[in-house]
Amino acid sequence: MANTYTQLYIHLVFAVKYRMGLITDKWKQQLYEYIVALAKNRKHRIYAINGMSDHIHILVSMSPAQSLSDFVQEIKRASSMWINDNRFVPGKFEWQEGYGAFSYGQSQIGVVVNYIKNQEEHHKKHTFKDEYKAFLKAFNISFDEHYIFNDPID
Repeated sequence: MANTYTQLYIHLVFAVKYRMGLITDKWKQQLYEYIVALAKNRKHRIYAINGMSDHIHILVSMSPAQSLSDFVQEIKRASSMWINDNRFVPGKFEWQEGYGAFSYGQSQIGVVVNYIKNQEEHHKKHTFKDEYKAFLKAFNISFDEHYIFNDPID
């Protein structure tokens, strides 16, 4: 797209289905590298990617050539297939339906990158559900408690 200039910083958050802790240290770095490569192939730039065993955070600068929803759908579809093809988990790996997407200005990028890099420390104090609801509240997003990711199955 000639003469199209954008700088869109989006913080994505999405969870493993039922928030099950399936992402292990053994292969999570490979997962992150796979997602970075997917983004790069679509002309997006990932500034930070990290998470916990049950969810993932990504800070991405979006190319205008692909919609946000298409990008997230592609990441979730392709990474699920990759995880399943490599048999990293018993049974079938799936991401939860939906995602959070929060926009930031350039002056905030350092803070968001640090936040994403320090997920392990952050989650010593806060659950994922509390973290996610705090984002929704901070960004003034109305939500129904019943639709904030499905609870883990017992």
